[in-house]
Amino acid sequence: MRTLLYAIGPMLFDSLGIIVFAVLLAVGAGIVTATVAGTVVAVAVVGYELARGHKVAALQWISLASVLLAAAATLFTGDPRFVMAKPTIVYLIVGTVMLRKGWLNRYIQPEQLALVGDVMDRFGFIWAAMMFASAGLNLVVAVFFTASWPLFIGIFPLASKFGLFAVHIAVVHFIGQARLRRGAGGQLEPLAAE
Repeated sequence: MRTLLYAIGPMLFDSLGIIVFAVLLAVGAGIVTATVAGTVVAVAVVGYELARGHKVAALQWISLASVLLAAAATLFTGDPRFVMAKPTIVYLIVGTVMLRKGWLNRYIQPEQLALVGDVMDRFGFIWAAMMFASAGLNLVVAVFFTASWPLFIGIFPLASKFGLFAVHIAVVHFIGQARLRRGAGGQLEPLAAE
């Protein structure tokens, strides 16, 4: 439970702009309103981190860039199809960033990194795969099921992320506990041995 609470705060904070955008779309606020609100929140998150002198995480920059791109496209073109395709581009960018080893280390307590760092790296690639799958699914829904897209974008991204997050935390916790019981603190066995 401690690991879950430690990780959930930064994850929600990093994605807050996108979460606000998606939730507002899901409740029918409209694309312009959702985009403006998401942009304000994403700018506030990055501004808050900069004001505190903290390094801005990659997902925070991506959240800000994605809502700014949606805001510009929506306000300049008025074409909702661009906004519908935009998550595909964002998911591809996020998935590519997630292919970098160690990006998940921010979401785990530093003292646990030596114990389950290899598991976190593997989950980093699983997260990337989910982003690539989400990119494809978003494009299919936007092109072939356009009327259902607002419902899809309001539910699927958050549900899939929270679902994978729950599995991720449970698996990391289980493996970490198993390694502690075996006394594997100094010499970790490879994940395949789990």
